Amino acid sequence: MRGLRSFVALLVILIALGAYLYFVESKRTPGDAAEKKAKVFAVEADKIDEVTVRSESGDTTTLKKNGEAWQIAAPAPATADGAEISGITTNLASLEEQRVIDENPGDLKDFGLAQPRIEIAFKSGGQEHKLLIGSKTPTGSDLYAKTAAQPRVFLVASYLDSTFNRSTFDLRDKTALKFDRDATDALEVTSAESVVKFGKVNGSWALTQPASSRSDTAAIEGLLARLSGLQMKKLAAAEAADLKPYGLDKPAATVRIGSGSSQATLLIGSAAEEGNVYAKDASRPAVFTVEASLLDDLKKAPGEYRQKDLFDARAFNTTRVEVARGTVTSTFEKTAVKDKDGKEEQKWKQTAPSAKDVDGAKVDALLSSITSARADSFVEKPPAGAKTEAAFTLTFDEGKKQERVTFLKVGSDGYAVRDDSPGAAKLSAATIDEILKTLDAVGGQAP
Repeated sequence: MRGLRSFVALLVILIALGAYLYFVESKRTPGDAAEKKAKVFAVEADKIDEVTVRSESGDTTTLKKNGEAWQIAAPAPATADGAEISGITTNLASLEEQRVIDENPGDLKDFGLAQPRIEIAFKSGGQEHKLLIGSKTPTGSDLYAKTAAQPRVFLVASYLDSTFNRSTFDLRDKTALKFDRDATDALEVTSAESVVKFGKVNGSWALTQPASSRSDTAAIEGLLARLSGLQMKKLAAAEAADLKPYGLDKPAATVRIGSGSSQATLLIGSAAEEGNVYAKDASRPAVFTVEASLLDDLKKAPGEYRQKDLFDARAFNTTRVEVARGTVTSTFEKTAVKDKDGKEEQKWKQTAPSAKDVDGAKVDALLSSITSARADSFVEKPPAGAKTEAAFTLTFDEGKKQERVTFLKVGSDGYAVRDDSPGAAKLSAATIDEILKTLDAVGGQAP
């Protein structure tokens, strides 16, 4: 009997629930399933023109809008990080009450709002507003919050903690050196080891000091990109009257970047904590830290920025090869001939010291071996006793360009000297041996 009564009671509850769903939920208009949350502030993000942030650490930062840009007004004037302040203003304008906890709380201590962790005061259209943020809810999914104008306590999403809890350093523009990369046409790096200069030559970057030479454009662009994207790690001093404590009175490296008549200068000083070094933009009073690895890049030898490929020519665009080896000079030329079907094809022939047909695949292999040779490093000149093994002159780009490289060996070291470049490239003797091996395979090239 007791089981029957329980069944009947459950049945009544189910019928009541079904009736509720039919008469109430069926009449709910689409979109009402999630109750619309109330906005905390009736403001538009682009109408906010002043913000003061007091973070959990106690940092208080006042930012003011100047035209379309934001500036830090206090504690010391500085350019603001536009993305950071945009995150704050956008979230203030869209901020919603997730749920009202208490319309008129008796004690704000229960919510961490008697002494709020974070305060955001802002002005919009001449009106002042303030958001107070307290502790997290026990589950950590929300934050207790209230406005200065109303007593009620409500919840806001916990992810906003990282948006609003920002220090002065967080809110400042952390670009270490400001310059227009697209307009940059000169770069100079001075260190105890060397003075290295780069300049734009016919629209491309080139090493100009200590000697003008074929340059690795990608390496120069890489250095420029790193300087352009360099960020402060920490602010050491907003204003530094004495640069000696930071090693900036006698910098370990100085970078000068020219853009027409304007110049930007970055000074790199002594080591700081956490794998950083002190640095300073010469045009600004602040001293900050940057990654110490930058100093390693700035101390690279000039040879690191030289073109490592010994030849600009490639096997596919070379049409003439002249080889001087010992007392023999041989020449190979690619000419257009017709096959048995009357179709034109490119074919390699030896034209000196005597005319004869050669295996085109073997000449192509020789060219691949020559043009893939790269320098490991550079020296002022080959050492005494280095013996000349062969000199190659390549004509390419439809006969418009020509380059000549002489290969030398001494012991296990190899060297290559270009007619149009200072110094000598250093490479392994094995690389030269491989080139000579492919030359011998072509035939008739004995010295």
